[in-house]
Amino acid sequence: MDCIFCKIANGEIPATKVYEDETVVAFNDLEPQAPTHILVIPKQHITSAADISAENSAVIAHIFEVIAQLSKELDMKDGFRVVNNCGDSAGQTVKHIHFHLMSGRAFTWPAG
Repeated sequence: MDCIFCKIANGEIPATKVYEDETVVAFNDLEPQAPTHILVIPKQHITSAADISAENSAVIAHIFEVIAQLSKELDMKDGFRVVNNCGDSAGQTVKHIHFHLMSGRAFTWPAG
């Protein structure tokens, strides 16, 4: 599989990691859209939110536990946004489920 996020998770491609355990890797986004912009990914390849199942949903739950932990460690007390794009028309450019954790600016809805 030629998945850039799998390669980051496996250590084949370097990334500025802010968190890692046996299930999850979190690293700084290369094209940040906010002062703090972290991507949180499972090490297990799951293509998108459409592929979450009973067999892998614990991984997704753990990702949100990591997001909560990072929000505290990085002092995001003024708020933060978590974004997941699912599919081409929603803007998913890497076909490996990932969550954008962003903070440090005011956000608008739905874009921006």
